[in-house]
Amino acid sequence: MKARSLVFDLFGDYLRYSGGAVRLRGLIALMGCFGVAETTVRVVATRLRAEGWLHSRRDGRETTYLLTDEAWRLLDEGRSRIFDRAAGPWDGQWRMVIYSVPEADRALRDQLRKKLAWLGFGQLAPAVWVSPHDRLAQVEQELAERDPAEGRVVRLDTFHSRSTGVEADRELAARAWDLDALNRSYAELLDRYRPRLDDYRAGALCGADALVERMRLIHDYRLFPFRDPDLPPELLPEGWLGREAHEVFLRAHGELRAAAEARVDELIGTAGAAVVG
Repeated sequence: MKARSLVFDLFGDYLRYSGGAVRLRGLIALMGCFGVAETTVRVVATRLRAEGWLHSRRDGRETTYLLTDEAWRLLDEGRSRIFDRAAGPWDGQWRMVIYSVPEADRALRDQLRKKLAWLGFGQLAPAVWVSPHDRLAQVEQELAERDPAEGRVVRLDTFHSRSTGVEADRELAARAWDLDALNRSYAELLDRYRPRLDDYRAGALCGADALVERMRLIHDYRLFPFRDPDLPPELLPEGWLGREAHEVFLRAHGELRAAAEARVDELIGTAGAAVVG
């Protein structure tokens, strides 16, 4: 787990519920549970502030860090993708995005592809992406937020479409996403965490062990929303493990919550007392 990601995860899963701020000494204590050295924490915090992800303020002799509004927006968006699942029946429509980016601007093309994947679109052809979810407005908003002064041009065409039926829909989904590889990854996740649920429930882990285990769980699961488009049931292959993996993730995350939060509160409180003293 990288130090930079740990800072965001600590804010997203813990610090947001205790005022959304943390003193540097408290952040150092929390990161120490994961073997991150104090010097590394200071460097990461300084860089995140310089990049516009953190604010800082002085509280006496101590520096306190808070996430910026943009950081909170991205954190909330990511949390929704990790914890929520699409509900309700599918309307049978595909949303299609066709884009054109200057050949020389590979960086912009890569950014666009990553954003489309994050929003649940799959690549059907080199510049053609599809999704069963109605997220075209989000795609257009992301492009609208780009600074025209950068001179980076994207031509974007969006469509609603239907196939000839369920079999064609399933074949299209299989082309746009590598569902077999994704299902194998879900099987590995289940093999790793499902056997641990009884221990989590029994409180076998406490203190820093519970905190580290819970953060590792989040780290292991967080990349799935980039790969899993959360397809409607009628588009999924037989033996799909995605929903079961999501349920195991939620159960494990919940079972470890009390012990992990207690350790966070203890470390923040101890760091605060040290400053006051």
